[in-house]
Amino acid sequence: MAPPRRRCYPGGVLKLSVLLIVTAAPVLAEPPPDLADEPVAAAVREHLPFGFPGTAELRFRKGYVVSHNNWLKIPNWVAYRLTSEYLAGKTPRGSDFRTDDSFKPHQRAELEDYKASGYDRGHLAPAGDMKRTRQAMSESFYLSNMAPQVGAGFNRGIWEELEKKVRHWALRRREVWVFTGPAFRETQGEMRFLLIGPHRVAVPTHFFKILASRDDDASIDAIAFLIPNEPTPREKLREHLTTIDEIEEHTGLDFLDALPDDVENDLERKKAAALW
Repeated sequence: MAPPRRRCYPGGVLKLSVLLIVTAAPVLAEPPPDLADEPVAAAVREHLPFGFPGTAELRFRKGYVVSHNNWLKIPNWVAYRLTSEYLAGKTPRGSDFRTDDSFKPHQRAELEDYKASGYDRGHLAPAGDMKRTRQAMSESFYLSNMAPQVGAGFNRGIWEELEKKVRHWALRRREVWVFTGPAFRETQGEMRFLLIGPHRVAVPTHFFKILASRDDDASIDAIAFLIPNEPTPREKLREHLTTIDEIEEHTGLDFLDALPDDVENDLERKKAAALW
């Protein structure tokens, strides 16, 4: 059963002309962060060696970097490095779901937005990847690291399956870099998506995940997924392989821009032939 539509605009959806689709994408006019700040510089070196997908409303956490959309009240993207060492961490899973007070009240989601909405508070940097320290685990429970996800069959289905695959690949490859976030796809020339809660938190139509890794010869390998935010069989994961170019088209983001143009273009136009 589809989740109930609550506290939405008339008709249960927010409709935007496809010409206004950029409104939902990150604003790139802000300057890059001050890399003279060593904690920020360290986070950039670790989590963003391939470049910034966008520079709007950045927050640098212990285990990840997030760009937040203050209009939609969900992330634009989350990026983090995941290693076999981090996955061996012993920090137990937390449960401290909370609002992110680094954003103003009108810019952020609150716990009440998800209550009785029919949607899960879907982690983008999942708690299972944040076992490295207590701080990393705790910070993964900020609502600024989450977006509304269909529960049964998606967050507790194919998305969970993909998160398990990511951990498996990180163990096998020793380290991977993960980019993940929401996407919005138009239907018949219109952008339609739900809003939940009194603060009108956007419900993405899709979610993406991109992984990059370095092979033994230092070449870069990448794999990308774009999955609708709806119940989907776990075994269909392979069917949602896509290109980075397609994800960029639906998000307005620019991935891997720190790589040489020929390498970036080659990686972004290719769809992985199989699961890693």
